[in-house]
This record gives sequence, C-alpha cells and structure tokens, in this order.
Amino acid sequence: MRVLVLGGTTFIGRRVVERLHARGDRVLVVHRGGHEPRPWAPVGHLHTDRRDLARHADRIREFAPTAVVDAYALTRADVTAVLGALPEVPTVVLSSHDVYEAYTGLRTGRCTAAVPLDEQAPLRAERYPYRGAGLPGIPEDYEKLDVEEAWAGRGAVVLRLPMVYGPQDAQRREDVVLRRIRAGRTRMPIGAGNLLWSRAHVDDVATGVLAALDTPAATGTTLNLAEPAVRPIRAWFEQIVEAAGASLELVRVPDAALPPELALTGAPAQHLLSSAHRAQEVLGWVPGDPAVRVAESVRWHLAHPPETGWTEQDTALDDAALAAA
Repeated sequence: MRVLVLGGTTFIGRRVVERLHARGDRVLVVHRGGHEPRPWAPVGHLHTDRRDLARHADRIREFAPTAVVDAYALTRADVTAVLGALPEVPTVVLSSHDVYEAYTGLRTGRCTAAVPLDEQAPLRAERYPYRGAGLPGIPEDYEKLDVEEAWAGRGAVVLRLPMVYGPQDAQRREDVVLRRIRAGRTRMPIGAGNLLWSRAHVDDVATGVLAALDTPAATGTTLNLAEPAVRPIRAWFEQIVEAAGASLELVRVPDAALPPELALTGAPAQHLLSSAHRAQEVLGWVPGDPAVRVAESVRWHLAHPPETGWTEQDTALDDAALAAA
C-alpha cells in the first residue's frame, strides 16, 4: 500500500508507521516536524499543519495514497480541514472509549452505563468534556464524537481505543508506580483499587490498525480495541511492581486520604470496561498476553525515565496518606 498517515510521529501513530514500513508499505507522514524521531524508519515526510494540507495538493497527488490513517484528529476542524485534500480511499481513524456515556460516569462519580461496553453502548450526551479544564495539548473543542461524525461520510473504519500503554507513551501510564520505585519508596498508598478500565498495548493497537486497512469488510464500521482480560487497577499495579523486580507494598488507605494522582485507585461508581469481540470477529484481531505486554512496557519505561523526578511534596502527600491507613 501507499499509506498517508496524519500525525504519525508520536506513540500510537509512530508505532503504526513503523509497522507499515516493516511490512513493505510506502508511507508518507504528515506532521508539523516537532516530534520527528531521529533516527527513524526511512519514510516520507510532509511537514505542515494538517489544517494547511490543501496547500500541498501536488505532493499528495504525487504520492497517490491508496489508504489513509488519521492517528491524531482531536476536533471536527481537524477532519474537515483535510477531507478536500485527500482522495476517497480506505481510511482508518483512531477514536477513544471516552465517547461512551460511561466515561462521563467515571469522571463524575456516577454509574451511568452498564458494562462491558460494546459499540452500541450509549454515547456521551454532553460534548467537549475537557472544555475549561486547561489541559496541556488538549484543545477546548476536543471531541472524538465530532471526529467520528466528520469521517463517517468517507466510510472510514473507526477504532475506539482504551487506555493505551507501552513504549513512547508520553502519559507514562505505569509511572504512577514506577516513580515511587525509582525514589526508593517501599510503601505506596492505594484506595479500593477495584476500577476496571480496559487497556491495550501500543503494538496490539498497531496490529489492529493494519488489520483494519487490510479488511475490506471493515469499511464503515466502528470497532472497540481492548484486551479481553482486564485486571482491576490494584492487580495491574501489582503486575507493574513484579515486572520491575521491586519491593513496593501497596497499602490500603481511605479514599479521602489519597494523593490526587491516585484518585482513580479509589472505589469507582462507574467502570470503563469494554468488549472487543466485534474486532476479533471482523478483523481477526488477537492482542498479546497482558502479563507479557505489561512487562515489556515496564522494561522500556525503566530504561527511559522521565526528566522530572520525585519531590519533597510527593513524599509529604504519600506519607500523609499512609498515616491514615
């Protein structure tokens, strides 16, 4: 294939590009140039903001893409800006499980939907969940429901993703545990720890993207990707500790005493557990063993620690929580 990838230089998009190149596809990555990996796979680059893509119509015609992957559309405007510049070819779009009403329940502490969530589960009634939150890198008009609707007219395959972890994850999902291990902490406060939140390793997500490109029967469908077996958040933390070869005791404390970054370890009113049964049927998608995947991810993150480390304030917050045990 000749695949044009929108936003293919970080985390999920990066892994998709690497997998496409490895199997012999030609790839043109459209990005602004701020996160270009060096060294990297010898793929083509078009440095531009996606909203200026129409100015590069000649380059796109020259490349003549036979497929498109949109790995980083956050708003409706992100999509409408590129539709006129791209040919109508098989397209895969990355969305999120945050489109479900259950996500509203998780954020507000209310049970709003039954789980597991399939693709017909209720969608959020209220849009723009992060408006006014001032989150870095998240625009005020972020809305994956808008993204899905904007691509729908092209018959795109929409892949709704859970919590994705693995190498190059800028959100460093495991670091809530690993940074305590790096700091030499021996005890970590935790709440009830029974939240069920579906996860998927970045490499398994990339496998799903390639399968969606290769499966004509998937055209126009919406599919969840998620590991079929989900451990509660406490058991996931225990996997991380074991994979790191560390001694870190998880100490149950009252939910009200938890440091803010550990709030999700409290007792939830709503779980975000989804079913990927349809993706398994339509795409033949089979993710790897979660225990193996967690270990792979932990090894990478231990070898690539973040620039910011443990602080005295972190110590004070943890110690105060542990004192309430």
